[in-house]
Amino acid sequence: MLLLIGPFKHKTPTIKTLASLLLNLSSARSLSHSTSIPKKQQRVRDHGYDNYMEIEKKTRKVLKFQDLILSQPNQTLPVSRLDLLARRLGFKQHESGAFVLKFPHVFDIYEHPVQRILYIRLSRKALLQIEQEKQALDAQIPDAVIRLRKLVMMSSTGRIRLEHVRIARKEFGLPEDFEYSVILKYPQYFRLFDAKETRNKYIAIVERDESLAVCAIEKAREREYREKGIDAEDIRFSFIVNFPPGFKIGKYYRIAVWKWQRVPYWSPYEDVSGYDLRSLEAQKRMEKRAVAAIHELLSLTVEKKITLERIAHFRLAMNLPKRLKEFLLQHQGIFYISTRGNQGKLHTVFLREAYKRGDLIEPNDLYLARRKLADLVLLSPRKANVDRELVNYRRDREDHETGRFRTEFVDDDFHNSAVEDNVGKDREGGDNLDSDMGCDDGSDFLDENDDCLETPEDIHVDERAN
Repeated sequence: MLLLIGPFKHKTPTIKTLASLLLNLSSARSLSHSTSIPKKQQRVRDHGYDNYMEIEKKTRKVLKFQDLILSQPNQTLPVSRLDLLARRLGFKQHESGAFVLKFPHVFDIYEHPVQRILYIRLSRKALLQIEQEKQALDAQIPDAVIRLRKLVMMSSTGRIRLEHVRIARKEFGLPEDFEYSVILKYPQYFRLFDAKETRNKYIAIVERDESLAVCAIEKAREREYREKGIDAEDIRFSFIVNFPPGFKIGKYYRIAVWKWQRVPYWSPYEDVSGYDLRSLEAQKRMEKRAVAAIHELLSLTVEKKITLERIAHFRLAMNLPKRLKEFLLQHQGIFYISTRGNQGKLHTVFLREAYKRGDLIEPNDLYLARRKLADLVLLSPRKANVDRELVNYRRDREDHETGRFRTEFVDDDFHNSAVEDNVGKDREGGDNLDSDMGCDDGSDFLDENDDCLETPEDIHVDERAN
């Protein structure tokens, strides 16, 4: 009995030792696994970017109405036709009229002086904003040429489909006729051709310029190194990370991000076709290269933002992963995905480091011109009513002063004509008809006739000038 108990007593500490070793091994595995950035993460909302998209949601609808009004012959539209045409834009019945009335600083509703029906046109401030945006778009075409060259240079095949660039032309600051005003105008940079296998038009670079193959993040690293004196080894492959408020950063997640920041990668402008991409190290480099490619793509846009669906157009050309949304959610400190602005149908990707408190840190003229439309949308309708009352008060006051001056002039003229009549009677013994005709030159009757002789077009022009 003692012989049987002895061995069990001897084996008991061995089993406990093995259990403890297994426990330590499993904990070590979980610890090593936690040092890699999790593949699936929950999106944390940042209200600053979401509010930005709520404003853009309104401006996007306003732009639809602006294009509708500007497409009319006289750039005016009868209010009776507005509801019918707005249904083609996706508005419901009787929704367009209520929407237009919310933005009196953009749309001006007036009564036609001859037809006596209500018309809608763009306000003077809205027309000035459109003109300013057009001038800013024309002035930055040289910069748009550089952006397009860099965009094509990022492609692994050296070409980008023309239709994909046309869809995202507004984000890259390209005019609507960029195929002629940018691509065909600069044959020394671009070449437009039809692919034989797909029969689609593609944009290709005539000659690579290595001076343009510098990413925006590389310039940011150099600036951080010079201004803050950070160790060059720490920021050699790092990105600027600003997590959204409320994002939980654990100890092991922080370690994982620190390790990921030190992982080397190939530049988005570098050709990786000659590398062996089957190893685990090469896959890590390619994943970080995809982050750099999306970062550079956002840096090339005018407002440092673009929809996720338009990034997907460049996925094959830039070797981006298939599940872009999950991939970007892994790096919420670099990018932010907003679902606001289009009923959750579109996902807008922001470059976090480019914004501060809802505004672009380094704005450009085209961005400022587009933001002026948002300012007009956000202006209170009550202020528009106050401005209209001030204009009417000023106009009534001018009309009153003009009428008083006209009355005094007529009285003086009538007094002078009476004196002339008396003189004529003394001289000729009768009424002088010529003097009567002369005194009618300044009468109100002729002024009224002159007003009636104005054409509806002249009246319409005067109304727009006021």
